[in-house]
Amino acid sequence: MKFTKMQGAGNDYVYVNCFKEEIVNPEETARFVSDRHFGVGADGLILIRPSQRADFEMAMYNADGSRGEMCGNGIRCVAKYVYDYGLTDQTQISVDTLAGMKSLKLYIEDGKVSRVKVNMGTPCLNAAEIPVVSETEQAVNVPLKAAGKTYVMTAVSMGNPHCVLFLEEDVRTLDLETIGSAFENHPRFPKRVNTEFVNVIDNHTLRMRVWERGSGETLACGTGACAAAVAAILNKKTAKETTVLLPGGELKIAWEGADAPVYMTGPAVTVFDGEIELPGESRYK
Repeated sequence: MKFTKMQGAGNDYVYVNCFKEEIVNPEETARFVSDRHFGVGADGLILIRPSQRADFEMAMYNADGSRGEMCGNGIRCVAKYVYDYGLTDQTQISVDTLAGMKSLKLYIEDGKVSRVKVNMGTPCLNAAEIPVVSETEQAVNVPLKAAGKTYVMTAVSMGNPHCVLFLEEDVRTLDLETIGSAFENHPRFPKRVNTEFVNVIDNHTLRMRVWERGSGETLACGTGACAAAVAAILNKKTAKETTVLLPGGELKIAWEGADAPVYMTGPAVTVFDGEIELPGESRYK
């Protein structure tokens, strides 16, 4: 199987051009290629496919093989791939995902995509749709008991569920390996959840670490950065344009509130191209 390793703010995936490759078992493929010892090493697998209603389709799989609805860092790299590898010459494209259609603006430097602005859609705050078990219609600034402590969370869906926690302690010192799964598998989140641990630095800056369902801690999460910014604005902690500092880099997030879409701007980087023999190669074309 031919592939391209790419990363956005350190959130890395293996990308496969399904205009040329056919993957019969993407769940098994995702688990294999994501393994950092025996595979390529990645936070998951992203397939770039033809679409009947958009310019392209993105199918995203986590490192454990589970299907993800959306990946903000991943979709920026999809945009870079399709432009840099000649699948399009347009700098405004649409990409279909399980979280709906996304529109992207590509910024070109020296003939290559350097960064991408994504219309991530309107955030969902309805508890039942996120989904999160809540006594109120929205789970904004509500208590959550997990990992032996009571936290205050705001739940947001950016096409996938997020639990945002604003903390006084420096998130850089947290032992996410110990506490992350307690949030991911918390009974209040029937479809599991991505959890953002956030410090408010100032009115325009957040620092964040993230525990992603199916992948564990990653260096960045685009939908998570959007959810964190939305939660910060809802709780009057930041302005409507925010820089989110992640271990893998920075993302710019803007949201005007209410039914306005969230815009995310960030880098997209090609790491290398490669070819790998998959287990049970005869099942793959």
